[in-house]
Amino acid sequence: MKNHVLRPLFVAVGVVVLILLAREVLVPADFGVQERGYMYGWHRKGNEADWKNVRVKYRTTAYCKECHQDKYADITGSPHGAIMCENCHGPGLAHPDDPQSLHIDRRRELCIRCHFRLPYQASGRGRIRGIDPATHHPEAECVLCHYPHNPRWTPGKEARR
Repeated sequence: MKNHVLRPLFVAVGVVVLILLAREVLVPADFGVQERGYMYGWHRKGNEADWKNVRVKYRTTAYCKECHQDKYADITGSPHGAIMCENCHGPGLAHPDDPQSLHIDRRRELCIRCHFRLPYQASGRGRIRGIDPATHHPEAECVLCHYPHNPRWTPGKEARR
């Protein structure tokens, strides 16, 4: 073979060898899939005890339903029914001990993260009804016209479902 083929080949082999050496030095010996397979993915076996001490910050919609049945009833039959409450209201760990820990976010950016019009329909996200935030009432918050728990309900209608 000629030099113009061998030199890049040696460089590529050298880079691979350097990566393997760096991996051997930098990656802890207990890092991997472990005995439970891919159930927990790649992790450090020695780190499992630390993760057991981490408090979960999120509750479930079932937790919210206990006190907020009216809001739960509104959202259940709506297109937003598949969305967990904490996606919009934040983690519910401190709630109800500290009611102010959850806030109602009325900013446009919260709605636009899902309702920005995408030009393709290939994914589930692409099929969500979207808007162009630059032209769709840019001066107003979405909640002035739309009820977030049931976006099909509009002001002036009697029922919210």
